[in-house]
Amino acid sequence: QVHLVESGGGLVQAGGSLRLSCAVSGIIFSISGMGWYRQAPGKQREMVARISSGGSTFYADSVKGRFTISRDNTKNTMYLQMNSLKPEDTAVYYCNSVDGRNTRSYWGQGTQVTVSS
Repeated sequence: QVHLVESGGGLVQAGGSLRLSCAVSGIIFSISGMGWYRQAPGKQREMVARISSGGSTFYADSVKGRFTISRDNTKNTMYLQMNSLKPEDTAVYYCNSVDGRNTRSYWGQGTQVTVSS
């Protein structure tokens, strides 16, 4: 069974930082593509950042230069370092994995990030 568990969300003032983690089990993490998505109230879920099994990264324009996605294959964990946070970054952040063996997609339960102005 596949499990993705996010942690690290919380309340922070504008300009502050948070680090999200996503611990993964049930898939071969090292060959799986990973990503962070977010969904704000009343809006569709959107891609924030993705990282391939080989470490290539891709960011939404809205977070470029402020967020950094990374992965530690020895810990089966993905991270999102979020700096210079803005109120518009407020959302539930979800971890996503695409199994490298069969391209099935899995989601975590989400973690709330709230940025106050």
